[in-house]
Amino acid sequence: MDKDVERYYRNWRDEQDGAALYAGLARAETDPVRQDLFHQLSQAELSHAAHWRGKLDEAGVGVEVHAPGLRTRMLVWLARRFGPHFVLPALATAEFADRDKYAGQPGAEALSGEERSHAAIIEAVNRRGGHVGADIARAERWHGRGSGNELRAAVLGANDGLVSSLCLVMGVAGAGASSNTILLTGLAGLIAGAVSMALGEWLSVTNAREFASTRVAQERQELEENPEAERKELALIFQAKGLAREDAQRVARDMMRDRDTALDTLVREELGIDPAEMGGNPWSAAAVSFALFAAGAIFPVLPYFLTGGPLGMVWSLSLSAVGLGGIGLATSLFSGRSPVYSVVRQILIGAAAAGVTYGSGALIGVSIG
Repeated sequence: MDKDVERYYRNWRDEQDGAALYAGLARAETDPVRQDLFHQLSQAELSHAAHWRGKLDEAGVGVEVHAPGLRTRMLVWLARRFGPHFVLPALATAEFADRDKYAGQPGAEALSGEERSHAAIIEAVNRRGGHVGADIARAERWHGRGSGNELRAAVLGANDGLVSSLCLVMGVAGAGASSNTILLTGLAGLIAGAVSMALGEWLSVTNAREFASTRVAQERQELEENPEAERKELALIFQAKGLAREDAQRVARDMMRDRDTALDTLVREELGIDPAEMGGNPWSAAAVSFALFAAGAIFPVLPYFLTGGPLGMVWSLSLSAVGLGGIGLATSLFSGRSPVYSVVRQILIGAAAAGVTYGSGALIGVSIG
């Protein structure tokens, strides 16, 4: 079979499965707003299937009546048995994975944007209606910790610096190096690690910004070339958030009068991108990453500015234990663990890492000697 024909048939079959799945969810749904939303998505998948059926017809290939696949039948059964909310997380994950399946496919240009929109719509439904029972209680309990990502990143950055520097200092000390050599090695490791972390963060944020800019430009082009399809996407997104169908369509029509507002909403809801941030500032992210790593890495090195020998090692281990304890205390703020447990665990892990590298350094020092 020709490769294009195979692709047409595979796409037709996938769209038929999607239509059957959404139709099954609509039948199992008791909320009339979501029921209508699933029905619309089923119709959209059928229109996509008709597109590929037309390609097959043009190629002179006939297709039989489609029977839904095993995965589709299982999901529909689970939705009927336990409710659509039970399968929404799995469906949202699958839609997200397939959101770009038509990107670059010849003859699928008009469908690519709609597939991304479907992924955004299902994710919106999942976020709004996917929690039940104990899940709701758990979501409410941790609601106030949603802003902990920044704290977590800061703590992990400092922890990386402290542990890597402690292991480096203990390894060199175990090999019997002089205090000046330990100090020089520790400072070199601090600078090298901080620069590496900063460069990695700069590249990560820069790549994220470039990727986001490309996606926004693509969405802007789709908005200019096919405003009616984008208006329908906006209406479905608002309906997924709980608005009645008529209200969602009215809000979408009003929003489309201002293309900048419409683009901002589509970018936020469909692509998950904040146009005001676009991934953040790479230079400030690099500077923060450098500072956090260096702040942690300085603890094991600092005593060797003032003393050396066994006393310097004792002070290095002591200051490192204080730093590790502070990191453990900070992690308890977002991990939910007891502060005492977190502090003790962090110190023990750091001590184990230091012991391993000290012993390795001693063995290597004896071998070289």
